Amino acid sequence: MRHHQPVRAAGGTVPDMDDLVLRREPGDRIGVTDLYAALRLRAEVFVIEQQCNYLDPDGRDLAADTTHLWLQAPDGEMASYLRILREPTGGHRIGRVVTAAAHRSRRLAARLLDEALTLTEDPVVLHAQSHLVAMYARHGFVVDGPEYLEDEIPHTPMRLATP
Repeated sequence: MRHHQPVRAAGGTVPDMDDLVLRREPGDRIGVTDLYAALRLRAEVFVIEQQCNYLDPDGRDLAADTTHLWLQAPDGEMASYLRILREPTGGHRIGRVVTAAAHRSRRLAARLLDEALTLTEDPVVLHAQSHLVAMYARHGFVVDGPEYLEDEIPHTPMRLATP
């Protein structure tokens, strides 16, 4: 695992730099309320806002080797979320990176990505919505294939560059 920043204890809460709390749970221990909030946020943004009709729950959310990371507002709202999947061939995949509309422009996804990178092992891959390639590049990711359309949204495969 990388140790760019201190690794926080699994589970529970950790005070964040402002009014949000960083939360982390493995898939086999995430509570029903937290999983519901994650699925709801993902549906609000990916299915409704971005008009992508697809079945979001893919069978990996409850896996023991899945890690859910999110920032929670004082009122309990899930402000930003991502998940880390262990790849069957080794390494990790970061995905479902999403921020609630009311919390955008606060760099919350970048803060979660920083945390995620302390928990992963190479290779680390993701499929970025193409308009976000520069944000992922600031975290050390490089383009790793041609752009493609998924649900009519341009995506770009990326991998974390290794030193």
